[in-house]
Amino acid sequence: MGKRRRAAERKGVGFRNTRVHPGVLGAAAVVVVCGVGATAFALSGGSGPGGSGGDAKPVPSGPPTSAEVRHTARAFLAAWAEGDVARAAALTDDRAAAEKALTSYREEGHLTKVRLTPGKPAGRASAEVPFKAAATVSYKKRSKPFAYESELTVVRRKSDGRTLVGWRPSVLHPELRAGDRLVTGEAGDPPIKAVDRDGGELTAAKYPSLGTVLDGLRERFGKKAGGTAGVELRVVRADGGDDAAKSARGGAASAKKDDARSRPDKTLLALSPGTPGTLRTTFSGSLQSAAERETARRKLASVVVVKPSTGEILAAANSNPTGFNTAFQGSLAPGSTMKVVSASMLLEKKLAGVDKKHPCPKYETYGGWKFQNDDKFQIKNGTFRASFARSCNTAFISQAKKLENDSLTRQAQDVFGLGRDNWSIGVPTFDGAVPVQSHAQMAASLIGQGGVRMNPLNMASVAATVKSGTFRQPYLVSPDVDDRELATAPRRMSGATASALRDLMHYTAVSGTAVKPMRGLGSDTGAKTGSAEVDGQKKPNGWFTAYRGDLASAAVVQQGGHGGDSAGPLVRAMLLAGD
Repeated sequence: MGKRRRAAERKGVGFRNTRVHPGVLGAAAVVVVCGVGATAFALSGGSGPGGSGGDAKPVPSGPPTSAEVRHTARAFLAAWAEGDVARAAALTDDRAAAEKALTSYREEGHLTKVRLTPGKPAGRASAEVPFKAAATVSYKKRSKPFAYESELTVVRRKSDGRTLVGWRPSVLHPELRAGDRLVTGEAGDPPIKAVDRDGGELTAAKYPSLGTVLDGLRERFGKKAGGTAGVELRVVRADGGDDAAKSARGGAASAKKDDARSRPDKTLLALSPGTPGTLRTTFSGSLQSAAERETARRKLASVVVVKPSTGEILAAANSNPTGFNTAFQGSLAPGSTMKVVSASMLLEKKLAGVDKKHPCPKYETYGGWKFQNDDKFQIKNGTFRASFARSCNTAFISQAKKLENDSLTRQAQDVFGLGRDNWSIGVPTFDGAVPVQSHAQMAASLIGQGGVRMNPLNMASVAATVKSGTFRQPYLVSPDVDDRELATAPRRMSGATASALRDLMHYTAVSGTAVKPMRGLGSDTGAKTGSAEVDGQKKPNGWFTAYRGDLASAAVVQQGGHGGDSAGPLVRAMLLAGD
């Protein structure tokens, strides 16, 4: 038996649950498992009944050796392939969770004839083992092959030094997160054929950043689009939202009840595809192509384009198109782009005037914090126009003592529609957060730090609100499709305030920190740069928001540095693509 097992390993043969007598597979697996167990027992110094513990060896510690990684991974994959759920689960560091998931894999996923082929770790010291999975999905006389790749990590248990598979749901399939399940059956939502504003089909293959968006649109509008459901293997997400995503975006509020969940169910294989219904969106195919191209050229970049006159979303993309949708759901400090909202408040409260004198010292202290400007610059005898265009922090901090703790919160909610958690664009969004704060944190909020959190969709909406003079909730699917109500702001800024803001943003575009990205884009333009410091990052996140004609766009490049240099060129490309 030992020779047979070693021969299989030399040939790279994977483990499967067919064509081999169960007794043979069981015996082979026992050799591997007992070999690992025996090693762990000997290393831990167990002396057996009546033995002396005086010569007990220390419990092994440190990273697993390459041999331990190989043996543990193969033993786990062999047990899984055989369908021995109890034995496979016992080879993980979370037996209960693994046993439940492995049972669901077969009983709810209807995955049979499983074959698992381990690959080589990335290096001799690596504990991560990639593997290929191949199975057959069978449901009511329908069956199809299903193949994918995943990986596992071997860890060492501290209590006894034993090496085990570090359990996480993604071991079963890379799309799975805590609480998710693989389920085969009649799909709850009919498929959709999503099209852009001109009738062109939108697919994840052509527009990678729209993968999760299209899943969300199907979940929200599949039944209303008129299609019929098929039979599918799909990832059914856990109830109660996506905790991992919430954590990634800083604990932001979960998706609204009238939108799809933050991580919609995802189809992995269609046994019977069903008939899709057609769903028209507001996307522009040409602008979406430009957004995909520009974000792919950068790391950790996200961008959104909206139409100020209507609120229609024309494009949205992320550098990591299959990851978290930062463009719509991100929760990041927006830095100085938030000064657009703060400036509107100061203008309305008569605490600033475009061409009135306004202080911009090197430092300003408030609430025990000492604030300063980039490179500690100052503007002597300058105006608010000059301070806004150069993004003077202290020009805003100096006004904190004249404000109430909730002044900025009310301005953001009442005029810009931010932080009310009521946008309904057709897929999940984070609608911004401007919490009521006090002392130094309140002052920091004025310059887009403290507790203020935004994403490119929010900041594109801010630029659009300035351009049009009123908040129009961004949306992807017309509310006529499902009779939903779009969010509104309780009030609009005065014509004088809107005009002053456009003046400030245009001056910033032609003579301030945004001049380089906005050069040559015409007279009907406005922009604001931003940089947001983040603990643990060497470079701040770079932000940029701007409008040109009836286009408004915002972008963030995480760890990009100054917004004008990192996010600015991305927004410029989008504004030019709208020609």
